Amino acid sequence: MRKAIVPFLALLAAGCSVGPKYQRPVLPAPVAYKEAPPQAYKEWHAANPSDSALRGDWWTLFHDSDLTALEERIDVSNQNLKAAEARYAQARALIKVSQSQKYPTVTAGAGVTSNRDSGTYALANSKTSSQFGDFSLPVDVSYEVDAWGRVRHSIEASRDEAQATAADLETLRLSYHAELAFDYFELRSADAEQKLLDDTVVEYRKALELTENRFEGGVAAGSEVAQAKTQLEATRTQDTDLAVRRAQYEHALAVLTGRSPAEFSLPARSIVDPPAIPVGLPSQLLERRPDIAASERRVAEANAQVGIARAAFFPQILLGAALGLEGQSIADWLNWPSRFWAVGPSVLQTVFDGGRRRATQQAAESNYEATVANYRETALDAFQQVEDNLAALRVLEQETATQRAAVVASEQSLELSTNRYTGGLVTYLEVVTAQGTALANERLAVDILRRRMDASVLLIKALGGGWDRSKLPS
Repeated sequence: MRKAIVPFLALLAAGCSVGPKYQRPVLPAPVAYKEAPPQAYKEWHAANPSDSALRGDWWTLFHDSDLTALEERIDVSNQNLKAAEARYAQARALIKVSQSQKYPTVTAGAGVTSNRDSGTYALANSKTSSQFGDFSLPVDVSYEVDAWGRVRHSIEASRDEAQATAADLETLRLSYHAELAFDYFELRSADAEQKLLDDTVVEYRKALELTENRFEGGVAAGSEVAQAKTQLEATRTQDTDLAVRRAQYEHALAVLTGRSPAEFSLPARSIVDPPAIPVGLPSQLLERRPDIAASERRVAEANAQVGIARAAFFPQILLGAALGLEGQSIADWLNWPSRFWAVGPSVLQTVFDGGRRRATQQAAESNYEATVANYRETALDAFQQVEDNLAALRVLEQETATQRAAVVASEQSLELSTNRYTGGLVTYLEVVTAQGTALANERLAVDILRRRMDASVLLIKALGGGWDRSKLPS
C-alpha cells in the first residue's frame, strides 16, 4: 500500500494550474481630452481634478432640493433596481457553490434489503439458508484533488461574474439616477417655458386691449384687432400644449421613484443653472465607469473559463473513503466485527471524446477574445461620450451668451415697435412681427438652458457618477 501511495503523493506535488495567468488588457487611453471644458469651469484642472466633488450623490452638485429628494427615493423604491440587486445576490451565492468544490463531499445513508439466493447457488456454496437480510449504514467521503486548477478557476470565474454583476447593478443605478435627473430638468424647462408663455399671454392681452381701444376710437383698423387676437390665441394654445409634455415627464418621475402617477405631483419651479463638473483625467474614467469595470471583470471570467477548458485535458484525481456497519440484522450494528472501511485514490482520464474538449477550449479562447474587444469598445465609447458632452457644454455656453444678447435686442425692438404703433407711426403688423421675434428668442434661450442641463447630466453619467472600482466586492 505504501508503495502505491508514495508515487501518488509525488503526482499531487507535481500538479499545477494549467490555465493562463490573467492580465488586464491594455486600453488605448488618451493622455488628455480633446475637448476643453467650458469657460465656466474656471477651477477645472486636467492634472489635478477635484475628484472628491464627484462621489456618490452626484446630483447634489445641482443644489436643487426637489431633485435631491427624488433621487434619494430611487434606491429604495425602483423595482428594476430591486431585480438587479436580487441578480447580484444570486451571483454571490454561486461563488459559494464553486467554493464548495474545495472540500470533501460526505454522504451517509441507511439501507435495508431482503435477499433470496437461488437454491442451486445455495447448494453449491454450502449455504444453510438462501434467504438473508442486509442491513447497512455506510458513510462515503469523496474529494477531488485540484491538481490542475479546475476548481480554482471555477471559483475565480464565479467571483469575477459576481463582481461584474455588482458593476452591472451600479451601471443600472447610475442610468436610473441620470434618467431621473434628465426627466426632472426637462420638466423644469417646461415650467420655465410655461411661465414665459403665461407672462406673454398677459402682455398680448394688454396689446389686444390697446388695439380694441384704438379701433373704438377710430384710429385702428379691424384687421389690427384680428391680428392681436390671433397672436393671443395662438400663444394660449402653445401654453396649453406645454401641459402635455410636463405631465408626461411628471409621470415618468413618479414611476422612476416607485410610485403611481396618480399619487405623485410636483409643483412648478424655476430651473437652476448648470454646475461646474470635475472632469478629471482620461485614465480616471476607467475607474469611474461601472460598465467598464463590468466589462473588464468579464474578461477575467473568460480567462478563467479558458483555464477550466484546459484542465479538462488532464486526469481527474479523486480520493475516496467509505466506512460503516453492515450485518444481517440491525442488532449486528452493535457488534464490532460488523464494521467495514475502504480508502484509496483513483485517477480518471478521458481517452476519446470526439474532439469535445478541444472544441470547448477553442470556444473559451474565442469568447475571451470577444470579451477583450467588448472591453476596449466600451472604453472607447466612454471617451466619446465625455468628449461629446464637453463639446456640447462648451458650444451651448457660447450660444447662451449670444442668445442672451438676442433676447435683449428683440425686447428693445418690441418696445420700440409698440411705442411707434401707439404713436400712430406704424401698423400693428410691425408689432406682431416684433412680438413673434421676441417670444421665439426667449423660448430659444430657455431651450438652450434645458440642453445645457441635459448635457451636464449626460456628462456626469459619462464620467461614471463618481463610482470607482474599489466598490467591487472581493
